[in-house]
Amino acid sequence: MKFASICLLTTLCALPQISAAQLGSSSVPDANPGRPTVSTPATLPPVGYLQFENGGVFAEQSPEFSNRVGTSQVTKLSVVPRLELFLQSEPLAISTSEGQTSVHEGEVFAGVQTAVLSGSESRPSLSISYTRRLHVSVAPEFDIGTFRQSASILLSDDLGGFHVDTNGIFAEQIQGAVHRAQFGQTLSISHRIKKFTISAEVWHFSQPFLRGNALGNLWAVSYSLHNNLVLDAGFDHGLTKTSTRWQGFVGFTYLLPHRLWK
Repeated sequence: MKFASICLLTTLCALPQISAAQLGSSSVPDANPGRPTVSTPATLPPVGYLQFENGGVFAEQSPEFSNRVGTSQVTKLSVVPRLELFLQSEPLAISTSEGQTSVHEGEVFAGVQTAVLSGSESRPSLSISYTRRLHVSVAPEFDIGTFRQSASILLSDDLGGFHVDTNGIFAEQIQGAVHRAQFGQTLSISHRIKKFTISAEVWHFSQPFLRGNALGNLWAVSYSLHNNLVLDAGFDHGLTKTSTRWQGFVGFTYLLPHRLWK
């Protein structure tokens, strides 16, 4: 409860100052949240608008730590209808392992996502993405580890009132001079009820250096405070002995209401 209160307060304080006129403007396009699920949607944010995805997460019982608190920040910008640039970072990571507490900055990644197939009523959306690590951190990692670079295939579709996002992920992990391939799969199914969206997800990542597999089940709920501002919260439960046992998270997605160019 204490962690949830701190995360909620941090999230609310981090929200940009939004005027009533901005919130009431129907000309502001919809945000396209990529959080809180592990899956990333194949669809892109509106062209020319900055989108911010911020949040906090608390995790416990993972191979590298007993508990961990971190903040995440993702900035996205679609420069043309089929091309998105993004920057992902973890400004703060506080972890406890074997009774010792450490405070570090997390890693920084940059990437690009391109839409291969635009979705319609008769076909899904299909995208591919590439991510590269820019900054290495000594902070303990989650069960899926960290990677130097990764490529993903992303598929999104609407089926019978439900929205489906599924990803196939191929990553390169490094430990010293040893390089290993990592493979991941995610499947997220969500359903919108008025301003609320309920999401259920199952995900899997190989653990090449642990010779194991991380498998988890995620549940989340999000609330559209406005079409360009979405709040979210949820939890994830690890299903294997090398998975992080529990994770709780809270955050928001905010689409800046001013386009950067005409």
